[in-house]
Amino acid sequence: MTFPETTPAVGKLAPGPGNVGMRRQRVRPPGPGEVLLEVIATGICGTDLHIEDDEFPSEPPVTMGHEVTGEVAAAGDGVDPGWLGVRVACETYFSVCGRCPACREGTPNLCPERRSIGSKEDGGFARWLTLPVRNLWRLPDHVGRHAGALAEPLACVTRCLFDPPVVNAGDRVLVVGPGTMGLLTAQCARAAGGAVTVAGLERDRHRLEMARRLGLDTHAIGSGDAPGEFDVVAEASGHPGGAATAFGSVRKGGRYVQVGIFGGPVTVPLDTVLYHELVVTSGNASTPGSWRRAMALLEARGVDLDPLVSEVIPLAEWERAFAATRAGQGVKHVLDPRAG
Repeated sequence: MTFPETTPAVGKLAPGPGNVGMRRQRVRPPGPGEVLLEVIATGICGTDLHIEDDEFPSEPPVTMGHEVTGEVAAAGDGVDPGWLGVRVACETYFSVCGRCPACREGTPNLCPERRSIGSKEDGGFARWLTLPVRNLWRLPDHVGRHAGALAEPLACVTRCLFDPPVVNAGDRVLVVGPGTMGLLTAQCARAAGGAVTVAGLERDRHRLEMARRLGLDTHAIGSGDAPGEFDVVAEASGHPGGAATAFGSVRKGGRYVQVGIFGGPVTVPLDTVLYHELVVTSGNASTPGSWRRAMALLEARGVDLDPLVSEVIPLAEWERAFAATRAGQGVKHVLDPRAG
């Protein structure tokens, strides 16, 4: 199979706020231990918006996009040819040092030399993507073609909820923020045995309706009644108001989990952690262990990704897709570089 020398791509073109646009990216043949993917879809993540706003580190010019699903189109030396034609999701770390304590302890997400696709190495907002074969995870057949892009955020959620486990069977769980991360968090918490409520603002009513269609209880913040006191509260909105709601909804001795990314400093009532003896945890990106848990949840149909894909958009219309994501329209918008 032959491939073009370059491909259209969407990337961070220069440092500073903005500076995102179309570029031509070289299609690099896979080297030893690498594969070339034909990208099926790449999700637009809040991190991509933070990169656009220059709130998340990147090394431009670089093609953005790290929530990737694709098919293996070519394999480099030493790669099992059985990968050819397989539909996969991808870990985001292009390289880590392999020597630091974090790498040696199985937490490459904390490696100080970590280089991730979409920020420091070319990512999935392009038709072709070259990356190490160790990054690949075979998707279950029942996961929709474009929905496979949500396996990466699912692995981030399992890192937050299961390393270490924070939800016990029978726990009352509140998830603040009914976006992609919130709806994935809610499904994972339910799979762990929690009784889950998803909270959002009035403007989130379409997302709260999605939560109800997934069989989850919902609460509209600002409707006059307090969400109540919960054993576990997961903040998934990435908004300071969401953090305030979350801290105000944890019972004494309960657990607060930070899932969302704020993109800057926020004010939170840390004295509440002391007075109420709260346990505060989080998770940064993903690990091989969290990917195993994510794949197991998908295999067992404990999490449904397909309903969360709101629209599949051609790469050339990336600006509309970014704007819709920033405005909170739908749940997850994905770019398909083969469309249009």
